[in-house]
Amino acid sequence: MNNSKKTNILLGLVSVVLIAVFFVDPIPQDLEYHQFSDQNTYWGIPNTWNVLSNIPFIVVGLFGLVGLRHVNPVDVSGRYKTVSLIFFIGLTLTGFGSGYYHLAPSNETLIWDRLPMTIAFMAFFSFVLLMHISERIGSILLWPLIVVGAGSVFYWAYTESIGVGDLRFYAVIQFLPMLLIPTIVCIFPRAAYKSVYVWGVIAVYIAAKIGEHFDDQVYVLLGVSGHSLKHVVAALSGIAFFYAIRSINPDRLTRKR
Repeated sequence: MNNSKKTNILLGLVSVVLIAVFFVDPIPQDLEYHQFSDQNTYWGIPNTWNVLSNIPFIVVGLFGLVGLRHVNPVDVSGRYKTVSLIFFIGLTLTGFGSGYYHLAPSNETLIWDRLPMTIAFMAFFSFVLLMHISERIGSILLWPLIVVGAGSVFYWAYTESIGVGDLRFYAVIQFLPMLLIPTIVCIFPRAAYKSVYVWGVIAVYIAAKIGEHFDDQVYVLLGVSGHSLKHVVAALSGIAFFYAIRSINPDRLTRKR
């Protein structure tokens, strides 16, 4: 399959999702979302474990920021450094933002949970574009992707504030890249790094979503809520991403820039 056909596959997927979203009615935030199974308070901290389980985001984010000083891609290209820094900054801020949200769950505080998470997610998507399609495209799209991702959060928050909440575009930002990323990795294979770590990020994302969905059931079964476990599991994405960066072979970065 030539690159033109591969590109058409990606454009087709994007077009289908973007067209489909306009056939869906606006989706307001379900206020039941804020009612997590574990609402216990310990040491004066409301929703203690949902708050403290965000610490791994901060730890892994800082680990990544420090570790980037010792990996080859930082010396190979400023593009890799920029994408990686943004990812780990976003991951670190997710720990603070999500912890803040869980102290007093509401639509207003949820903004600060979703915003840094979206920034990290868009940086990861840009990394996949850098590695598998072209450095130039990944670099050019990095900031527009971040702006669009952040915009989807602010758009949702604005629509909630005027009583017509609409999560559709935030949902697209969440799930369209997760459709595109495995497709890109499969149809644009790259030997310059170990893509198994990208699959690791995807696997972690899916596991975290499962934990979130079965919040109550996991709490009954294990005594620890699925949402708390979601935070811990999702933080592991930062470790997988770090090793993806670390595995890059500078001598094989030959794709057109």
